[in-house]
Order: sequence, then C-alpha cells, then structure tokens
Amino acid sequence: MERAEGWDFEAELWEYKGKGAWHFVTLPPEVGFAIRCASEGRRPGWGMVAVTAEIGDVAFKTSVFPDKAAESYLLPVKAAVRKAARVKAGDTLRVRIVLQR
Repeated sequence: MERAEGWDFEAELWEYKGKGAWHFVTLPPEVGFAIRCASEGRRPGWGMVAVTAEIGDVAFKTSVFPDKAAESYLLPVKAAVRKAARVKAGDTLRVRIVLQR
C-alpha cells in the first residue's frame, strides 16, 4: 500500500448531508496512521496535513483533515475535481496521496 512517494488506495466518495453539500473520501485507517506518522511535527494544532491528491488522472493540491470517528483523515473533493474526474457520490475511487513538502 505505501510507496516512498505516497499512498494508493480505493475508497468511496460520499456527500456530507449538512450545509454546503461537501464531498469527501475517508482514507483507510492504515493510510491515515501512516500520514499521521510521516507528518509528525509539521501539522498545525488541529491536525490538517497538506497533500497532493490524484483521482484517476486528475491531480490537485488540498489538505486532509482528521476525523476522529473514522480514526483517519478526510479528503475533500471539490466540484471542479469531481467534474474533471467524472465521479459522483457513491463511486469507488482509486486515490493517490502524496505529502506536500
């Protein structure tokens, strides 16, 4: 699962039903743990981690946010990325995450 450059995994794209209709991918717990370890000392107090993500052939810079319920991180996927990658809530996505230096 982990390569020197980052982490590859599959996960479902889901829509937050609250205000704003944000879309997220929940990182698998083992990927979240690896990112937490690799970013130690480089995170702000609330745990955000700057990453480059790839969904299919669409790459974008963003941050992943800690999610206590999943014991991992959430990757936000904005509308422009969903449109370019041709994905929607409920789709299983192939994702690559690389920490920004």
